[in-house]
Amino acid sequence: MRYIIGIVWLCIGCMLAGCTDKKGTLDKEAAYALIKRVVGEKADHFKVEYVARENGKDIFELEQKGKKIVLRGNNGISVASALNHYLNEYAHCQYGWNASHMQLPDPLPEVKQKVRKVTPYVYRHYFNYCTFSYTAAWWDWERWQKEIDYMALHGVNMPLAMTGQNAVWDRVYRSMGFTDKDMDRFFTGPGYFMWFWAGNIDGWCGPLPKSWMESHEELQKKILARERELGMTPILPAFTGHVPPTFKEHFPEARLRQVNWEGRFDDTYLLEADDPLFQTIGNRFMEEQIRTFGTDHLYGADTFNEMFPPSEDSTYLDGISKAVYQSMAAVDPEAVWVMQGWLFHDKRDFWKPAQMKAYLGAVPDEHLIVLDLWGEEFPIWDRTEAFYGKPWIWCMLHNFGGRNMLFGNALKLADEPARVLADPAKGQLLGLGAVPEGIEQNPVIYSLLFSHIWRNTAVELDKWFETYLESRYGCRDEDVEKAWDILRKTVYASEGNYESAITARPTFEKHNNWAYTDIPYDPVEVIKAWKYLLQAADRLGENPCYRYDLILVGKQVLANYATIIQQKFGEDYRTKDLPAFTRNSREFMELIDDMDELMGTHEAFLLGKWLEDARSWGKTASEKQLYEKNARDQITLWGGKDAVLHDYASKQWSGLFKGFYKGRWQLFIDEVYDCIKTGRKYDHTASDDRVRSWEWEWVNGQEKYPAVPQGDPVVVSERMFGKYIKKLQQVYDVNF
Repeated sequence: MRYIIGIVWLCIGCMLAGCTDKKGTLDKEAAYALIKRVVGEKADHFKVEYVARENGKDIFELEQKGKKIVLRGNNGISVASALNHYLNEYAHCQYGWNASHMQLPDPLPEVKQKVRKVTPYVYRHYFNYCTFSYTAAWWDWERWQKEIDYMALHGVNMPLAMTGQNAVWDRVYRSMGFTDKDMDRFFTGPGYFMWFWAGNIDGWCGPLPKSWMESHEELQKKILARERELGMTPILPAFTGHVPPTFKEHFPEARLRQVNWEGRFDDTYLLEADDPLFQTIGNRFMEEQIRTFGTDHLYGADTFNEMFPPSEDSTYLDGISKAVYQSMAAVDPEAVWVMQGWLFHDKRDFWKPAQMKAYLGAVPDEHLIVLDLWGEEFPIWDRTEAFYGKPWIWCMLHNFGGRNMLFGNALKLADEPARVLADPAKGQLLGLGAVPEGIEQNPVIYSLLFSHIWRNTAVELDKWFETYLESRYGCRDEDVEKAWDILRKTVYASEGNYESAITARPTFEKHNNWAYTDIPYDPVEVIKAWKYLLQAADRLGENPCYRYDLILVGKQVLANYATIIQQKFGEDYRTKDLPAFTRNSREFMELIDDMDELMGTHEAFLLGKWLEDARSWGKTASEKQLYEKNARDQITLWGGKDAVLHDYASKQWSGLFKGFYKGRWQLFIDEVYDCIKTGRKYDHTASDDRVRSWEWEWVNGQEKYPAVPQGDPVVVSERMFGKYIKKLQQVYDVNF
């Protein structure tokens, strides 16, 4: 029986795998173009050759032939992965998000022995719907091109592809008689598309200009063309039942259900699965989307994202799931539904075995793939018999909101993918995925995850870090290795977002909404890591990765220290010690300025760039203003003046520190100072109201912030270390 079941799963795996390599050929021109983009004039030293897949799995080979370095693969992704292996292991270079070290040696190192790697995974998934809002909301083609190259280099073949979808929806609903007024109430602004796609919100931070839909439809065509020529199979969306709030005005007999996203915004509307219009709309959308963007037969659709379904009845859940799938399959019989498993964790009290089995069981096995979204922390597969037999992908979520402090569990990540892959109870595990809500943070964690793509055994962490650091900095360095040994055992030894008091809405408490400041490591150790990194400045000061990492570590040291100062002046208020309150609160505000200056030395930490990128898409002054409001609101209030999600997507960025966090802390400190001085009792409610009004004014403001770096990160880091080291020694009672 076990043999028969294994054969069945093998057949299903092969059927699904067919989506990933239909041509069975390599586009050498596209692969070589990627090589030129990545290594520039050194591209002539590389030769691209084809090698067939092995047992249905992607493969790459790396070999020296005369003076040429041969990169072989069954598609562009495999060739790019061979290149990345060469860059990391031989040339000691690294291609990344915010910083890359790409000074290839001259002459290029030879490959002494042939390298051959076969991935154990059919699919290597990438992107969360949230990533398109928290990180990629304002990306242009140049930035997308770099990301696609990054994906290919790291072996990704199954990217989510959501750009430009509003143009398709607009045509579908207008063909059904909907007007500008209807669509303005439906589409959100660009900063909130993810939650519009998920059916959580309508209309917020809109209306969406026609120029946006036109420009991003064209951008999506470029994205898809590049991904496909490299051998990727992008996931496009499908219909979930979410319809415009004016739907009843056009179709009075339609049967709708009102749903709500945990009380955060107004109700949205779902069309009942058995209403004939469900299939009509779903089919029209699929037809229009395929006509516009083509298809690779993979479709994402997530009903009830962070919302309770209207009914727990198994028949209802079977019906809605079946309807979503049929709306795809009626137009594309090869359709495979790629479903996020987040709902099964987020509303786990609702999704009991009977409900999950009904929902998953409505779709044929070969036409469904489930993403176990938070596999590294709260896996679902191991409590559901591997999703009751459905094909699935193990994923790392890691990041929420695009927050950019230092964190991650390297030790667990080194072991977990291989452990799951070897587990006899893994069922129909087809792939590995990275699904962070925001990227461009903690690059080491993603490099570690992607290293599993071409292996089926656990990562030996000591050796892996040795190679990682040599490729990141271009050489072995004792001080760097000491620093990273500390970082491995502190910030990269535990999962979770750990904030600073600075980014919290002002309070006397250590924590506030979406800002939790307790850290699971000794902050003194991170100070030591900062010191070790600074000791390497003379040797590595011009290395882009070193400069970026130096800021990250220094920023984390000061962010941790800020919470201590905040607690000091909180105690000063309780003891009514005005001189101490004045001294400590002044230091807190000065620290905000210093952190702002430190982050301002690198493009990766600039609020001004985020705002300028948003404004760059506007064709008119009003469009620019709308996009800037989207950009400001998403990273601060996440809604209106009284938004529940305020500070959820907070960033540690220059400009945001001095322009937003400092402003509201100043209101708070001035009020508390006056209370101590006059003997009044501090009124938290009244103070909070004033802060919320100030925040809303800032969201609607247009003051400018630097969009290019200012100052040298090494010089500023050394100055900040010199300024704060004695204070840090005193507060932590240590000597260095």
